[in-house]
Amino acid sequence: MLRTTIKSLMMATILAGAPMAAFAADFTIRATANSNENDEDYDGLVVFKNYVEAASNGAIAVEMFIGTQLCSTGAECLQGVADGSIDVYISTSGGAAGIFPYIQVLDLPYLMSSDRIAETVLSGDFTRELRKMALADSGDKIRLMTIGNTGGWRNFVNTKRRIVSPADLEGLKIRTVVADLPQELVKSMGASPTPIPWPELFTSLQTGVVEGSQNGITDIMGMKFPDAGLKYMTLDGHSYMGALWWMSNDRFLAMPEDLRKIVNDGFYALQQATFASPKRKSIQAYADFAAVGGDLYVPSPAEKAAFKEAAAPVFDWFKANIDKGDVVFTALTDAVAKAEAAEAANSASDLN
Repeated sequence: MLRTTIKSLMMATILAGAPMAAFAADFTIRATANSNENDEDYDGLVVFKNYVEAASNGAIAVEMFIGTQLCSTGAECLQGVADGSIDVYISTSGGAAGIFPYIQVLDLPYLMSSDRIAETVLSGDFTRELRKMALADSGDKIRLMTIGNTGGWRNFVNTKRRIVSPADLEGLKIRTVVADLPQELVKSMGASPTPIPWPELFTSLQTGVVEGSQNGITDIMGMKFPDAGLKYMTLDGHSYMGALWWMSNDRFLAMPEDLRKIVNDGFYALQQATFASPKRKSIQAYADFAAVGGDLYVPSPAEKAAFKEAAAPVFDWFKANIDKGDVVFTALTDAVAKAEAAEAANSASDLN
């Protein structure tokens, strides 16, 4: 009896999967993330693939390429999106800055104060405005689908001392990427920006080539930076680590409207997954950092205001030196102000 029941269940499972296997997908989306399976980008792609394939009843297939199988740098990968060899790619703002310099607005410090504000801003018209700008500047080839998160918030971390005020950063050699904006931020704090490729950061900390960095806790623990001497972390949360999800506009528009809606909804599901993933992963990461002797410091509101004041010259530099910088800066700050007002009203209602 049991054997017959198991056989029936197996046959039902096979038959249930038969329609999906019998028909080839009408569209195949080739998606790449230059990360690994422990990253939020991977979590987001898994959610996207599952949603799109199921909701389209197999009409859309998603192929995932994790790492550098299809491309290695932001410029190379975005060129692949533009010429159609890659359908979906995720970049940081730094990775896209070579093509869309104004995307670095996401790296401006102390403009978004919390996950709730950042998630509201990045789910609204600000992202749609960036989409229009990127389409215009790429000849309608590269479409910004959504902005999620990759690693939480950037904080100042170093090997030397606790950072309570901008003055404590003076003289420290802080690792940055090659892009101008993060170097301007480090300079505004009185520290010395030192561009170092990410794969070389562990050794650079270990040997004293650099004495600090700006990273989220999951990256710090994932790369075992405390083993290289990284000990002091100030949770100033100066920038939200946005993940920009790009798609070939030609590929997107080639689909009928009902499938475009499914893809669009799939990116919403992806965004929500990447918003949530760092929050969960950071709990253990902070505990692990403290367990190996890491020093965590949370600035008071007054101390954080001092950091923002010190960083003010970066805003003027961005508006003056980045093409369309003034336009995108205004778009972001207006969106933040609107989100903060709505949040204040909602909070007042919820607390009374």
